[in-house]
Formats: sequence, structure tokens, C-alpha cells
Amino acid sequence: MARQLRMIGTSSEDGKCPTLYEDVTTGDIVVQGYTMTDPTDVGQLANVLNGESAVVVPRELLTRFAPKE
Repeated sequence: MARQLRMIGTSSEDGKCPTLYEDVTTGDIVVQGYTMTDPTDVGQLANVLNGESAVVVPRELLTRFAPKE
């Protein structure tokens, strides 16, 4: 089933990422950002499952818009 997303906030300029969304049904938070692709950076991640990926999100986006509860 497709998610119904509501944009929470963005620190992007000119419609570029990063952006935070909330799934209005489940309350899950969806993060849009640039995909981490550098092999050295990716190699530092632990327990990455099939279908998962890492995105880079500026701290300012999270501190301004992430839900507090």
C-alpha cells in the first residue's frame, strides 16, 4: 500500500533535497537526502539490510523540523 506523505520541512533551496516527511497513517518519518555512495563512508555502516540505504541529512534540518515526541 502506498504511503500518504506530508512534508514536515526542508532546508533545501530551489526545490532540492533534503526534506523530512511524515507518513500520515503510521507516523513514520521519511528522510529525503543525497544518497551516501562513497565506498569508504558506506563501509563504516553496520547491519545494512537489503533494501536499505543511507542518505546524508544536514543536522540543521533535523534540529529545526524533526518531531520532538
